[in-house]
Amino acid sequence: MSDEPLIPKHGGYRSLKSFQLAQLVYDVTVHFCDRFISRRSRTHDQMVQAARSGVQNIAEGSQAAGTSRRSELKLTNVARASLEELCLDYQDFLRQRALEEYPPDHPALRRFRERRCATLEDFRRWVADEVPQAPPGTNRAAELAANGALALLNLTCFLLGRQLDAQARQFEQDGGFSERMHRLRSARRHPPSS
Repeated sequence: MSDEPLIPKHGGYRSLKSFQLAQLVYDVTVHFCDRFISRRSRTHDQMVQAARSGVQNIAEGSQAAGTSRRSELKLTNVARASLEELCLDYQDFLRQRALEEYPPDHPALRRFRERRCATLEDFRRWVADEVPQAPPGTNRAAELAANGALALLNLTCFLLGRQLDAQARQFEQDGGFSERMHRLRSARRHPPSS
């Protein structure tokens, strides 16, 4: 008889770096929208919901993995798509206000990566530390916060892309719940002879 469980270990999403970063993106986005976008604006709600969707779909996909690898793949992809949509919202925010979108090697973003912000408070401290270096008359806090959020989003989307590739390989290799059930039933009907 096979040692393969019918429902394999699943969940564990809290230990995923993609989930941890998506949660930070959500926290940063809520704070950003409350500070820089009118609460009456549809954009405010859409950005917050896109960030929330990223977090929730990573968690839901991880939980669904026990019985449906297909659902896991689909939900992980929905998470990435929601976060890609959020990237566009931050880019639109910068463009529409004639604020700079920083290239990856921008000094402020290099300092941001060195900080390895893990909490909203870490992120807020980075913005506060960078603001005094701003030229007078600029909306530097909004520009920094949007660029920091974009840096987090780019990393999160990259990790989700790798996660999707690994999930697809595992699905191709092992199949899903139906294939596992078939293997287990076959093993019970035809146990290996000793």
